[in-house]
Amino acid sequence: MSTQRQYPVVPAPRFDVPGEKAVGRVQAFADTMALRRTVRDFSGRPVPQEVIDHAIRAAATAPSGANLQPWRFVVVTDPERKRRLREAAEEEEREFYERRASQEWLDALAPLGTDWRKPFLEDAPAVIIVFEVHKGPETPRPYYVKESVGIAVGFLLAGLHQAGLATLTHTPSPMRFLNDVCERPLEERAYVVIPVGYPADDAMVPDITRKPVDEVIVRL
Repeated sequence: MSTQRQYPVVPAPRFDVPGEKAVGRVQAFADTMALRRTVRDFSGRPVPQEVIDHAIRAAATAPSGANLQPWRFVVVTDPERKRRLREAAEEEEREFYERRASQEWLDALAPLGTDWRKPFLEDAPAVIIVFEVHKGPETPRPYYVKESVGIAVGFLLAGLHQAGLATLTHTPSPMRFLNDVCERPLEERAYVVIPVGYPADDAMVPDITRKPVDEVIVRL
């Protein structure tokens, strides 16, 4: 046991889930997550703000370096700001597809049918932009920022999917324009843009497969 603790301590949580019940729980979770797909066509049906708030609350429980929780979740629902977001993102994406991306990268994207057009940034009822929080005038230096924020985003996507919502992970490059669109300070750096909503009635997704679990597990 460490003798360097400065935080007060409480007993570790114990769920004491019997083995058979534990298997059932995690299997049901895995089965639900196996249905998750990236969706690019969203319905205009509104998403209850409370659903998004609880999903972000779950994301904010993720482990982080030195427990500094270096993340910020900006929820954009204002139509005018979403329009500005789309216009700025499409400007960067047009540059990417026409000049920055290597042919190898473009060939890898081709089967998915993506291009510089990003209508989902306006069509989705909500867009969550996740920022990394770095050292600033009022923020301490964080540690393992990308790792911490990446875990939090995983929690967020899982929570939204469990609520029956569709998502997409969009990473325009570069992303500094998001500070202007979202009015965020320079010590915050955008990590990912996540449109959130219900799939449009005619939404289609690529018929992809995942690697078999035995191909991604190494047992020693």
